[in-house]
Amino acid sequence: MKKLFTTLSNIWKIQELKERIVYTLMILLVYRFVSHVVLPGVDATLLGDNTKSGILGLLDMFAGGSFSRVSILALGVMPYISASIVVQLLGIAVPSFQKMQKEGESGRKKLNQITRYLTVAITAVQAIGYVKTQVPAEAIVIDHGLFFVLATFVLSAGTLFVMWLGEKITDKGIGNGISLIIMVGIIARLPVALSQEVSSRVVGEGGGLIALVLEIVALFAVVMFTIMIVQGVRKVPVQYAKRIVGNRQFGGVRQYIPLKVNAAGVMPIIFAQALMFIPATLTGFFPSLQNTWLIQFSDYTSLAYSLTFAFLIIAFTFFYTAITVNPTQMSDDMKKNGGFIPGIKPGLSTSSFIDDVISKITFPGAIFLAIIAILPSIAVKFGIKSEFAHFYGGTSLLILVGVVLDTLQQIESYLLMRHYDGLMKTGRVTGRTGIPAESGSNAVI
Repeated sequence: MKKLFTTLSNIWKIQELKERIVYTLMILLVYRFVSHVVLPGVDATLLGDNTKSGILGLLDMFAGGSFSRVSILALGVMPYISASIVVQLLGIAVPSFQKMQKEGESGRKKLNQITRYLTVAITAVQAIGYVKTQVPAEAIVIDHGLFFVLATFVLSAGTLFVMWLGEKITDKGIGNGISLIIMVGIIARLPVALSQEVSSRVVGEGGGLIALVLEIVALFAVVMFTIMIVQGVRKVPVQYAKRIVGNRQFGGVRQYIPLKVNAAGVMPIIFAQALMFIPATLTGFFPSLQNTWLIQFSDYTSLAYSLTFAFLIIAFTFFYTAITVNPTQMSDDMKKNGGFIPGIKPGLSTSSFIDDVISKITFPGAIFLAIIAILPSIAVKFGIKSEFAHFYGGTSLLILVGVVLDTLQQIESYLLMRHYDGLMKTGRVTGRTGIPAESGSNAVI
């Protein structure tokens, strides 16, 4: 406990880190404040109980309750995520997009601009659908035609505003801005979900206090396993050749390349969930589709939804791992620094070996993520309230764990650069002359 307080104290000794954390918190506060602003032309007192259930309830959770409050930020960041998916897929299929991906910083800026334009188009379509299907007619207090036009523009502007806030956090704050905004929205729904579950179990006839305690114990177990898989690494040994410069000897030591089991992070989960929202959007926009097979994908407890969601997570995990980890670049960097993997020839053989290891550890990691993702649908079958079941695994838990760990690791890097002990490191002695290479925080696969 003393070490924790010492570490927290060290955070405030680093001026840049302190400013970034404060900046991030201020941006998130602005987001939460604006999320309670209702669309112009809507009387909030006439909304009544507009709580969403099923897949729309999950969308409402991602938006921090803005969806059911008919807020100006009701659409959240999902249109931006949908646009990002399209651009990423175009980067695989379209040569011009592949060329931009290889152009470095200038190419990244072009792709970001295309993503923004596409976000505007997707937001406009979703805003029309939201206004037509999700805003109670009795709550609209101005001319319906005027409200339709006004709300569409305001909702589109709201999504762009959230996207801008996320970019500001990423540039000037700590952590990934979009992921943090989603995380804050999810956490904002936790008190309501927990109170509903307590009322159901303790006050109602849902099994009493024992059932609630068992649920919480199981929840902690799921969280622990999720952290283990997110932090799990396969350590590949690297031997560095000895070099003598003057009277000093360098190299000749063995280090490790920590290949993460979940190198893709939380993006596969977020992207897969964004695609799973499409059927619910279509059935809401076109009521005639509610009698078709699409309705199965609007119910997250259905078998069709669970299997499709699991498949998308596995596919996006491999896709993003391929983008995130470059075995050829790792092999070249190793060779330039005089390093080699024992028993493996430098160059192409090393690249192939690393690629093979990544494939072997990514598959079980992707399967585990898929299982965790469909846990809420299983939890509901055991009588757990839908609102609380979202925290019992699924996208919500994976995003929470992934974003928290990613943010802590960024804070960790700032501390280590200033030669302080980090939040996630234990049993180490640090000093100005060196930082231990290994961490006790990662599970070794």
